[in-house]
Amino acid sequence: MKVTSTLGLAVLLAVPLLVTVNSHAGGAAGSTAAGTSATASAPASEGEVRKVDLAAGKITIKHGTLENLGMPPMTMVFRAKDPASLKQVKVGDKITFVAEKIEGQFTATQVEVKK
Repeated sequence: MKVTSTLGLAVLLAVPLLVTVNSHAGGAAGSTAAGTSATASAPASEGEVRKVDLAAGKITIKHGTLENLGMPPMTMVFRAKDPASLKQVKVGDKITFVAEKIEGQFTATQVEVKK
């Protein structure tokens, strides 16, 4: 009976440890030493284009919460992963975009005008 109680206690103590390890492993999977937190499955977000700077390859977006970056709604500047993609948008467009932090810079990796 004492073995069963000890085993039960060991299982109860190990479960939170497994949950903690797994939750941290998911965050580390998309990170590199260079500070990249890009993931293959970053969620799309919605926003409105406030400014497009083709020369600098940047776009200013008023957006809602960016869950994958832990950011509240705000207006901010993103570097465009593909600066040529900025030719399809103009100020005032409602867009769907994917925001990631790549090499320490907030980057719009996909930008599409909502239809």
